[in-house]
Amino acid sequence: MLVYLAVGDAYGAGFEYARADFVARHNDLNGYYQHPKHLGIRPGMYTDDTQMSLAVAEALLNNPRPTPLQWADHFVGAFRRDQREGYAQRFYDFLMTVQDGADFLARIQPRSDKSGAAMRALPVGYLSTPQQVLEVAAEQARLTHDTPGGILSAQAVALSAHFLLRGGPKAELPDYLEKQISHSWFDWRGSVGSAGLDSARAALTSFQRHHSMHAMLKECIAWTGDVDTVAALALGLAACSQEVARDLPQVLLQDLENGPFGSDYVKQLDQRLRDRFLC
Repeated sequence: MLVYLAVGDAYGAGFEYARADFVARHNDLNGYYQHPKHLGIRPGMYTDDTQMSLAVAEALLNNPRPTPLQWADHFVGAFRRDQREGYAQRFYDFLMTVQDGADFLARIQPRSDKSGAAMRALPVGYLSTPQQVLEVAAEQARLTHDTPGGILSAQAVALSAHFLLRGGPKAELPDYLEKQISHSWFDWRGSVGSAGLDSARAALTSFQRHHSMHAMLKECIAWTGDVDTVAALALGLAACSQEVARDLPQVLLQDLENGPFGSDYVKQLDQRLRDRFLC
């Protein structure tokens, strides 16, 4: 899950909110591209979507039901050990000044309905029961996105991952999800805005429409807008399903960053999640 999430994030980082003509010209999956404006994010680097997902995975491995302080400590710790661009500017500035999890909780204003809670929620799908997934996805969302859209989007992607990780048929996901969380999840059209519900719906639409990671990633980027989050979520879900072909160009896997918390670390964390929650 996490490796493909990181690939989608890193590939999408080159196109996030870029002009439609730039996207149409370069969205060929032949490698990672430099964003025309975000020069601090080099080709192959992942962004906050992956870093926060790693924090969630590490928190769950430490305690399958983290407390608010444990969540906050992991969010702050993941950023402090590996400071990087890609976060929303206000949240980045906030993380640059917080001292620890307690300071995070004391100062955060969790009123956002943007995609931050959804983008990091896929690892919650490893938990044992749908009820646990819904509760924990909501708990981690409330730290930063205590709004209906912030919570629902996080629950939707986490519950979808849970269903697929346990062999749920791809064709049955829409009925399963919409019975659990009543909303229109599979009908996205057009450019993707910053709201969590937008990213979740676009990712689920692309996931459900395609049986190929190659086709899925191309469509996620072609939506335009907040495409790194959409691509990260869609490929993360695709990696949970045995019905999706893992047919991405090898260059995207080879050229994913591999520093201290890069590709090798992400692969190890993926395996630890599977060993802990699925074996």
